Amino acid sequence: MPLTMNREVFITCAVTGSGSTQDRSPHVPRSPKEIADSAIAAAKAGAAVVHCHVRDPETGTPSRDLKYYREVTERIRDSETDVVLNLTAGMGGDIVFGSSDKPFPVSDATDMIGAEERVAHIADCLPEICTLDCGTMNFAEADYVMTNTPGMLTAMGTMMTGFGVKPEIEAFDTGHLWYAKQLVEDGVLESPALVQLCMGVPWGAPDDLNTFMAMVNNVPSDWTFSAFGLGRNQMPYVAASVLAGGNVRVGLEDNLMLDRGVLATNESLVTRAVEIIERLGAKVIGPQDVRAKLGLTKRAPA
Repeated sequence: MPLTMNREVFITCAVTGSGSTQDRSPHVPRSPKEIADSAIAAAKAGAAVVHCHVRDPETGTPSRDLKYYREVTERIRDSETDVVLNLTAGMGGDIVFGSSDKPFPVSDATDMIGAEERVAHIADCLPEICTLDCGTMNFAEADYVMTNTPGMLTAMGTMMTGFGVKPEIEAFDTGHLWYAKQLVEDGVLESPALVQLCMGVPWGAPDDLNTFMAMVNNVPSDWTFSAFGLGRNQMPYVAASVLAGGNVRVGLEDNLMLDRGVLATNESLVTRAVEIIERLGAKVIGPQDVRAKLGLTKRAPA
């Protein structure tokens, strides 16, 4: 099918993520202040949306402590830089099994909590957008399963919709997109929906273009989608997503390098994405246009 290029593109910057990247680059922000400062710098460089996880300020390990989310949110909102806030709701769905011979009891690394607790920081901070990982999958490590059952997704999606927060459907594979459409049909999520196509995350959808276009072609025509690839494929997916009619995501959650041997910052990755988008002949739009496009409600500073 012919490509329909997106001429008005918004950039999401995924600021820090929940991977074990904190010791691989000094630019991966750890404390709430560092995360907020990096998000603000990314917004100044052209990101309309910032997607934020939080980390323990001392160790850099991923956290879901409400006080860190609250501080990040307040710092971003109190700044003079306008940006759409997108908080993760992906934490708390981790099961790490024991050995293949003895999977139970599960490992102490398991972090599996209920739906209400998983969205407690969303209820408290009320970002414009929060993520909803729309399925269960084997996730890189040998015995780790990212767990999001239909029942859990229905409960979380219902609460997000009730908060007036726009869920960003994270589709790591084709079945996740299939179930997202069912959530809309069931009235759990509102239509038109917002989707992030997550390409190349082991062991979800591979980041080849055939799989990518299969995902794109299964996004309803009135929905809004964005996409990203990992590592060296981050910038190629900026171009691929725009050409396929979508928006883009970059940031240190997905890629630590700007060029071979050159560590990136969130700001430099956004700047590079802006260059690619504009060289394709498209326009980078800002947070006010994104709110109008997606029907978002901007929250006032606390």
